[in-house]
Amino acid sequence: MVAGGAVPFLAAAYDASAESHATLAQAAAHNRRVYGSAVRIRDVEAEPDYRQAIVHECSLLVPEFEMNWNEIEPAYGQLSFDRIDALVDFATDQGKKLRGHVLFWHLSVPDWATKMLRARPDWGLVTHYVGFVMDRYRELIHQWTVVNEAIDPGQRSDGLRNSIYLQAFGPSYINRAFSLARSLAPNDMLLISEYGLEYDNPEQRARRYYFLKLIERLKAAGVPLDCIGLQGHLDLRLGQISAPAIAAFLRELNDMKLPVIVTELDVKESNYAASAQERDRMVADETRRYLDAVLSHSRCLGVTTWGLSDRHSWIIQVTPQDYARFPGAWKNGESPGVNRGLPLDWEMKPKPMYFALRDALWRNRVRR
Repeated sequence: MVAGGAVPFLAAAYDASAESHATLAQAAAHNRRVYGSAVRIRDVEAEPDYRQAIVHECSLLVPEFEMNWNEIEPAYGQLSFDRIDALVDFATDQGKKLRGHVLFWHLSVPDWATKMLRARPDWGLVTHYVGFVMDRYRELIHQWTVVNEAIDPGQRSDGLRNSIYLQAFGPSYINRAFSLARSLAPNDMLLISEYGLEYDNPEQRARRYYFLKLIERLKAAGVPLDCIGLQGHLDLRLGQISAPAIAAFLRELNDMKLPVIVTELDVKESNYAASAQERDRMVADETRRYLDAVLSHSRCLGVTTWGLSDRHSWIIQVTPQDYARFPGAWKNGESPGVNRGLPLDWEMKPKPMYFALRDALWRNRVRR
């Protein structure tokens, strides 16, 4: 018997029936977190079953592409907000929160802007796009991914990616990006997001090191950075995530009083020759290991998967390289199908990953 009334408290806090009937959003809310998914408005509009699943399971929506600079301003001075407006309207109508994604990302810069910035660095080109976007949705969006994927070890001594932003404005572009965002949204949550932080190998050890150094510099400079986005693109080809490495990384962030959000969780499979049941088990096990590590050792405010269903995964395709690892495994037109790395399957039915995610969200308390 544990002294101090701990057992009655735990018994009251855990309700197996409530957990088994909870949606992902409800499981997250149970511990004052949010669960959400990246979405594409064209899929929401075209597929009623997908739309229903999004409404049912999510409390937060993230535009997968619609807010990218090259989507909003594909030609210089020609801004189009039709698709992002439609997504924002859908989210608002359904009572869902939104994360603005993404303001500074090297892969979303339009070709015309890349050419102009190489010819003449002009911060005004950037502020034009960012200003329009943040002002347009200032009443509806209160959380922004400001800078995405700024780290790329091996190119520079500071570990920064040699992006068009860095080429045009130098390392201070990150400071300027956050200062700009704060001036436009004084009370919103501003994030920097990064991938490749989960495994104990030389590349990811370097990524964690340089990312922490960047965050330390930003904090020391008084940059208005509110939260760290951990993308969480898990990869079974790399083995299992390193819980000790993640814990050490998150302790560093906690010492800087920075909360985290898992922003792009999904799983790339390894053994496509296994049965669907075994594949789903391996995906769920890795998801559980990762979320237990993150939710147990950090003030994690929520989890966003990069898609809700395998039908809409950015890693949906089994690649030629994947096939080559299993010579002779499929014959007479057979195939392994699609990558099974998201909570719902092609038919919008929950897979073991769904239950691993729901269980982790329900059982792990947030630390503020």
